Amino acid sequence: MANSHRKLMFNIYIGFYCSAVIQICICSQFTSSSIDPFNKDRGAFPVATNGEIFPWRELRLPTMVIPLHYDLFVHPNLTSLDFVASEKIEVLVRDATQFIILHSKDLEIMNATLQSEEDLRYRKPGKKLTVLSYPAHEQIALLVPEKLMADLRYSVAIDFQAKLADGFEGFYKSTYRTLGGETRTIAVTDFEPTQARMAFPCFDEPLFKANFSIKIRRESRHIALSNMPKVKTIELEGGLLEDHFETTVKMSTYLVAYIVCDFNSVSGTASSGVKVSIHAAPDKWSQTHYALEASLKLLDFYENYFDIHYPLAKLDLVAIPDFESGAMENWGLVTCRETSLLFDPKTSSTSDKLWVTKVIAHELAHQWFGNLVTMEWWNDIWLNEGFATYMELISVNVTYPELQFDDDFLNMCFEVIKRDSLNSSRPISNQAETSTQIKEMFDDVSYKKGACILNMLKDFLSEEKFKKGIIHYLKKFSYRNAKNDDLWSSLSNDCLESDSASGGFCYSDSKTTSSTLAFLRENVEVKQMMAKWTLQKGMPLVVVNREGRSLRLQQERFLNGVFKEDPGWGALQERYLWHIPVTYSTSSSNAIHRHILKSKTDTLDLPEKTSWVKFNVDSNGYYIVHYEGHGWDQLITLLNQNHTLLKPKDRISLIHDAFQLVSAGRLTLDKALDLTRYLQHETSIPALLKGLEYLELFYHIMERRNVSDVTENLKHYLLQYFKPAIDMQSWHDEGSVWDRRLRSALLKLSCYLNHAPCIQKATELFSQWMESSGKLNIPTDVLKIVYSVGAQTTAGWNYLLEQYELSLSGAEKNKILYALSTSKHQEKLMKLIELGMEGKVIKTQDLAALLHAIARNPKGQQLAWNFVKESWIHLLKKFELGSFPIRMIISGTTSHFSSKDELQEVKLFFESLKAQGSHLEIFQIVLETISKNIKWLEKNLPTLRNWLLISI
Repeated sequence: MANSHRKLMFNIYIGFYCSAVIQICICSQFTSSSIDPFNKDRGAFPVATNGEIFPWRELRLPTMVIPLHYDLFVHPNLTSLDFVASEKIEVLVRDATQFIILHSKDLEIMNATLQSEEDLRYRKPGKKLTVLSYPAHEQIALLVPEKLMADLRYSVAIDFQAKLADGFEGFYKSTYRTLGGETRTIAVTDFEPTQARMAFPCFDEPLFKANFSIKIRRESRHIALSNMPKVKTIELEGGLLEDHFETTVKMSTYLVAYIVCDFNSVSGTASSGVKVSIHAAPDKWSQTHYALEASLKLLDFYENYFDIHYPLAKLDLVAIPDFESGAMENWGLVTCRETSLLFDPKTSSTSDKLWVTKVIAHELAHQWFGNLVTMEWWNDIWLNEGFATYMELISVNVTYPELQFDDDFLNMCFEVIKRDSLNSSRPISNQAETSTQIKEMFDDVSYKKGACILNMLKDFLSEEKFKKGIIHYLKKFSYRNAKNDDLWSSLSNDCLESDSASGGFCYSDSKTTSSTLAFLRENVEVKQMMAKWTLQKGMPLVVVNREGRSLRLQQERFLNGVFKEDPGWGALQERYLWHIPVTYSTSSSNAIHRHILKSKTDTLDLPEKTSWVKFNVDSNGYYIVHYEGHGWDQLITLLNQNHTLLKPKDRISLIHDAFQLVSAGRLTLDKALDLTRYLQHETSIPALLKGLEYLELFYHIMERRNVSDVTENLKHYLLQYFKPAIDMQSWHDEGSVWDRRLRSALLKLSCYLNHAPCIQKATELFSQWMESSGKLNIPTDVLKIVYSVGAQTTAGWNYLLEQYELSLSGAEKNKILYALSTSKHQEKLMKLIELGMEGKVIKTQDLAALLHAIARNPKGQQLAWNFVKESWIHLLKKFELGSFPIRMIISGTTSHFSSKDELQEVKLFFESLKAQGSHLEIFQIVLETISKNIKWLEKNLPTLRNWLLISI
């Protein structure tokens, strides 16, 4: 999880400098600083809060002084909701200087002193430092009375205090209610990407790795947790206790964590002897057991897979009542939303179980990717997040094969294609300067596209060679920082070391064919290929034209909502070129053929006559495929005659690509809809659900635009076409993961379309549940459906809101909140928004998701949008600009718009925000999405109307 600034190239290797005091070695990756720039041009520097010149003008910290060790003491008061603290930072001066620049935000510095090594040796008192503050850059300057000398160490001591933060960043307060109705407060940290500076003055950039010794003072009714195991507890006067923790391994500031709470835990021991504990509020302790089981399994898996032991003696995972993101990978102390860690068998669905498993898999992968090896700068945050997301696939497939995660991963790649196919997308590795820009880096491109291109690379190299390469990368850069090129070099080096016979080229171990051998001779370098995928934005379209045994390939930049005949299409294609590892299969053999498409056009010869060709086998490649000529007709015929000749993932990708090509103006909508006709014979549930997803999407578009004739005809078509599948569904939790997900999807759609048998059954179950005072266990697969039907009456809605407040299950609360948001009564929807803003009954952390849900309700879309416009200033007081909730609120309440009037209204609002100094990348993404929606309707509404008239 993370965000940030401009890529720095630290290229001067300083060597090793070993401490005699705490025996740590510093392998410096910092550039050597030049002479102090402050004395050259004082007029060009900013002014501190006290009116004096601040001696540093860059957003990035200077590298003249680097931290080695922090000794941090913290005493939070959970009654007065503030904390006092002190720290001693051991620093190494690399170039003589008269100041030290640190990060600090919203901290009151009471005192700062400096001791040299000689002062420490002879126990001389510290020299008082002048402290200047420059809040615009969240920096303080410590001015020293005498110049600090190069290659010497000093100790900086700072006393400071602050209020516990109100939001979700830094050192903040979180509250929960007990079963007895008591509200209790805990104190928790969340520092990624740039919020450690809100808890203690520090060198708050990922490159400044150091060791941390932490002491926390608390009351006896609380416990304290931190990254490392507790060494001892000292009893103090007045009943206070002080916990001392082991010194951490060398790590970045954003991974430091500490919590003061009254939670209970469940513990187990991994195969390697690591103690794993899950912590939660006392009344929710019973929901921690699945997370412990999963954490132990996954930790064992990663230690074996990476061939690197988890370096700490313990691993805590904590369910935090108020948490902005899904989870945070603090080394040894992972913090999570309650819904990301707790599992209640009575109210958590199979999708909830998969979510918890994925989150744990993601955060534990970070203990290696991100914590052990950290990106140099936030521009390469995908090295953390893309890898952790990719490792979800690898680890969950092995540890929980019954969750059948493969197809979920494929859908994740399809999701990011929606964003990446817009011109407003960005490169995976992207410049980021300010804190807001850094936060914006935590998006689908870093997480999902990063994971998808890694999966493509794994398929290209082979799983074994890819694994060797990443282990080489982790071992080489352990406790250090890395950048894009370091990863590609590790993967290339593994090829050179283990595959010299193949000319230094790593290749897949699938069946060797003549085309495979030809493709080996191309000797493509990993670095050269992957630079194209990480340093340029967007994604490719591979156009296939078959003439006899000849395949003519062409690559273009794939753009959603921009048609080839549009005036600007050509300019948007310029300078875009990928090295695409294409794969294809044919009717004439089971072999997977491989080729690197490095140029705009290329030609392949088929070895024998074939009736069809399918590119992007198993959808491992991150590209869209368009079949010109009779290509699509041949594939549609194949699906209708015998769809099982294609693999399930290939059928899914055909459905996906067809509808994406409609949005790009390359395929007609009726052709894509014709492709879905075979679904009545489909045996793969993920493929069936993919087809259903698009038809359901079109229904919601028509409903929101109030195109009544098409809405009604599409409703009839869906209920008629999927009736056999709907009628087969039981109202019980049974079958495989995908059986259960199909049940949830079909019954949810059926009830949404007011299908009488569905409404009747859901109403019956809801009435029984109300009569049992909420004690009846409704099957988890249908729980959200039953609640949503029940919420349509005033009595049902009110009762659900009461149960929402009482429920101890985060999974159930999510289902109830969704159901409440489906009400047709605007006054009820407005009440939900008011409760979300108040933050007591509906927690502030859930406000963004609530507004998104209300905006998807045709009766709530205008209400939610108007609220955002009118309450923008109040929303910014709850969430930081650039944060995920703010971006979700903006896109969630606007991106479904599809009229020119709505586009103009949104554009004017964004312009007013820019005039106030608020600018986000999401603005352009939303405007482009709405424009695409308008264009889609103009082009495809008549076609959809006619196709339905023929089909029903």
